[in-house]
Amino acid sequence: MRGGSNLLMTPEEAAVELGVTKRVLMDSYRRWGIPYLKVGKHVRFRTRDLHNWVDARMRAG
Repeated sequence: MRGGSNLLMTPEEAAVELGVTKRVLMDSYRRWGIPYLKVGKHVRFRTRDLHNWVDARMRAG
């Protein structure tokens, strides 16, 4: 696991980071197991959690 920022990303920002549409992210983040938090009624993704989630799924080719 790498360090990173505690900065919170909106779903739009997280989708860009992952290279998917906001719709795909919002339809799938729970099923994919992406860590998230609720700020009131809004879903947010912590930068470090998103990067660690991606790193954990990288496969050596």
